[in-house]
Amino acid sequence: MSKITPLFSPRQPRFSSKQCNLFLICILFFSIPILLSVLSWKHETLVPFVTRKVQVEITKSSWFEVITKGITGTNKIKVGLVNFNTRVDDNLYQQLDALNRKVEVVSVHFDHVNGSLKWEDFFPEWINEDSKLGSQPKCPEMPMPQLKDYGDVNVVVARVPCGVRDVFRLQVNLVVGNLAAENGWVTELENNLRKVYVVFIGSCGPMVEIFRCDDLLMHEGEYWVYEPDLKSLKQQMLMPVGSCQIAPGYSKTGKELWRPHFQKFAYVTILHSSEAYVCGAIALAHSIPPFEDQNHPAPDLLLLVDNSIGRDSIRGLKAAGWKIKHLQNISNPFAQKDAYNNEWNYSKLQIWQLTMYEKIIFIDPNVLILKNIENFFAYPQLSAAPDEIETLFNSGFMIIEPSQCMFDDMMQKIYKVQSYNNEDDQDYYLNEIFTWWHRLSWKMNYLKYYKRQRGNNEKREVPKDVYGIHYFGLKPWMCYRDYDCNWDVEDHHIFASDSAHQRWWQVYDAMPKKLQSYCGLTKKIEEKIMKQRAKARNARLINGHWKIEIKDPRRKNMIG
Repeated sequence: MSKITPLFSPRQPRFSSKQCNLFLICILFFSIPILLSVLSWKHETLVPFVTRKVQVEITKSSWFEVITKGITGTNKIKVGLVNFNTRVDDNLYQQLDALNRKVEVVSVHFDHVNGSLKWEDFFPEWINEDSKLGSQPKCPEMPMPQLKDYGDVNVVVARVPCGVRDVFRLQVNLVVGNLAAENGWVTELENNLRKVYVVFIGSCGPMVEIFRCDDLLMHEGEYWVYEPDLKSLKQQMLMPVGSCQIAPGYSKTGKELWRPHFQKFAYVTILHSSEAYVCGAIALAHSIPPFEDQNHPAPDLLLLVDNSIGRDSIRGLKAAGWKIKHLQNISNPFAQKDAYNNEWNYSKLQIWQLTMYEKIIFIDPNVLILKNIENFFAYPQLSAAPDEIETLFNSGFMIIEPSQCMFDDMMQKIYKVQSYNNEDDQDYYLNEIFTWWHRLSWKMNYLKYYKRQRGNNEKREVPKDVYGIHYFGLKPWMCYRDYDCNWDVEDHHIFASDSAHQRWWQVYDAMPKKLQSYCGLTKKIEEKIMKQRAKARNARLINGHWKIEIKDPRRKNMIG
């Protein structure tokens, strides 16, 4: 058997070294053009002509075509570009170049907000509302473009950054909002508005607090096309840039209160999980002053209830003036199991489904209204008074605009968005959705909470000019009427105020006897109060409320 000889045998080389070198040189010589061609082709495929062409066709058939259908009577559409970079956004400029016979492009110039400013600078924990102590608080500077330099813009196209509580993201949204409002409101006549479209490019889209989902015409990939409601947008743009100032008493002209041209609006509250707040809801209804504006129909009083509210309670609530609407409870995915009033507190989000109303003032059932608040229907979403925690608003009193798509959006985020400080209350979830909000005075929603003293109010007297009192801690109807029983529990002293307690009982005394019966004292509550008084007496608490003689007449006819 013959032996197989290797192709390249060191003993018997097939080619000489000179021949090998010549062969390699030839291969290299002929391969260089091919290699250069391949490299050139590979570089071109990063942004190939075919891809660009397809993207232009998509653009023309989507956002630009949507816009051109609504804009008539103009030879060219004027496009204002916000926050674009010719290097980064080459694709957009190529799209616009392809439309050069149809569009006129102008870049909108504005100074970027100071990079050292933080969200807390625009949404501070506390501001001095007392003009007697100095000038009204002001917000830090948020640079805007010279709006008059960009007149006749039909479309505002913006590259929008992502981020939660990001100051530059807020600035871009406000720049776009102001440009759209300025170009839409060509006169002060509401019936003579000019159509303006807004296109956002980015994976996150715009801030939902400013650009409503109801105005979204198209969302395709990173393109978000809006035809904003200019009345609503103008109203928003006249508000301060943050809660660093009190929202002014106007919403259109900037000079006077604008009465809303709404046909349907309502005061709304909610009861769920138990009947513990039925009495509070009845007192709330009785405390709301009669509607004085003769040019508009009076707002409804609407109460959302779940199956925990019995028939007898429903009769009392209807007698107090509430229209009743049943709801399906929404569980809080972050609440502790069986935690009272927390497990189902996301049910409050269903107020956004009340689309039969154009504007709602939502009020918690443990709030009393002491002054007429009907003018606050003129305020935009989301207007609310500050909470006692961080830079947040308190959802116990807020002005909202119902929207089914807004509700759907919140439901989609319910398992993804955790609260600002990992608390399980719906307050904190709403503060994650509406990070941009309008500050109402704390007098709108006076929190009966004295961890931080307001001025020199050591006696905890409720100021005369307060619009509403929000009863934290043990509720007045769950105490003796003789004093605020929060004084009997040491860790509840931050909620104690005899002044606020007395104001609630004044409303109770003005209620019809039939309604007062829903605020009766139960044997269970009586036992709880007596135990608390005994502990306060044994501890010799220095406030001395445990010494007060109890004369509450409800003790003579307890229920249950």
